[in-house]
Amino acid sequence: MAWDETGPKRRRGRAAYRVAPVWDAERVRALRQHLGLTQDAFSTRLGIRQQTVSEWEVGKHAPRGASRTLLTSIAERAGFAYQVVASLDGVDGRDAVGPAGPSDGAPDDLHP
Repeated sequence: MAWDETGPKRRRGRAAYRVAPVWDAERVRALRQHLGLTQDAFSTRLGIRQQTVSEWEVGKHAPRGASRTLLTSIAERAGFAYQVVASLDGVDGRDAVGPAGPSDGAPDDLHP
């Protein structure tokens, strides 16, 4: 499996497809609540402004780049199920779900 700026790039036969997490307002809020954090505590631990978390959660903006990668990493470590989009030949499918295995809780540095 190869990697690019959007995450893993997988190949099946000749067609390549990308797997990218979906971090919409509902998912960001659900992750924060899963971790048991306030917007202020969550933003502090992520190293961003509380206003940014608020804007993500109301859908004004969506996480991108490093923020999206960080949210995905946190979700995986916390056992939080998240949605991914698999793109094949420019067609998106929203039927895959990220890891939802046994949870050992939030990462140590995200506990209140």
